[in-house]
Amino acid sequence: MGVNSAIYPSLKGKRVVVTGGGSGIGAGLVEAFVRQGAEVHFLDILDSESEKLAETLGDEHTHPVFHHCDLKDAAAIAATFEKIGPVHVLVNNAGNDDRHTLEQVTPEYFEDRMSVNLRHMIFCTKAVVPAMKAAGGGAIINFGSISWHLGLPDLVLYETAKAGIEGMTRALARELGPDGIRVTCVTPGNVKTPRQMKWYTPEGEQEIVDAQCLKGRIEPADVASLVLFLASDDARFCTGHEYWIDAGWR
Repeated sequence: MGVNSAIYPSLKGKRVVVTGGGSGIGAGLVEAFVRQGAEVHFLDILDSESEKLAETLGDEHTHPVFHHCDLKDAAAIAATFEKIGPVHVLVNNAGNDDRHTLEQVTPEYFEDRMSVNLRHMIFCTKAVVPAMKAAGGGAIINFGSISWHLGLPDLVLYETAKAGIEGMTRALARELGPDGIRVTCVTPGNVKTPRQMKWYTPEGEQEIVDAQCLKGRIEPADVASLVLFLASDDARFCTGHEYWIDAGWR
């Protein structure tokens, strides 16, 4: 994130939780919120990457806190959020885009993919809502995906879950709006992370850039800039919608 990037005074000191914060986009989110002076907690199962991130970010005043949490386990989610305490901003970022075909889908794999990509968002939200209501508001930011809008191949369960996240966002925004809780969805295009790079050859990566209106690669810091705005008081009337950052990929 550049030295001229925005600082939001309303985020300073806020307790922020980022799921899947140990790597990729999630790590960029953790870094960005730390830079805002927020009290950052992040959940992941990647212990070594997460511990290294927590050690390298922050200063003597602000350090992100890593919590090992398997988001497929609803009881573990509840216990982790109880330990963290009241949350001002929840970023439901965690997900997994493993490739698969319809022929490979079993009932067990279906349940596993829904747990990884959709179900935990409901239970993380459920965990933070009571304190947000008591505080008079809060921000919940869910991560969707451009994949189902484009109908990308070999992602039928991932795309099913991501489409559901947009519907969930609108439903929760309506239900929680009277309590001052904003619920939005960020829809990234192809973001340059180590995980994404393993799926594409240089030629495949160039095809994506060629299909974008803006001819560059989206970085985690670019996504974080949008999330920071949606989490801040500057976005106080933003809720119930998707916000795209895809460089115009069509």
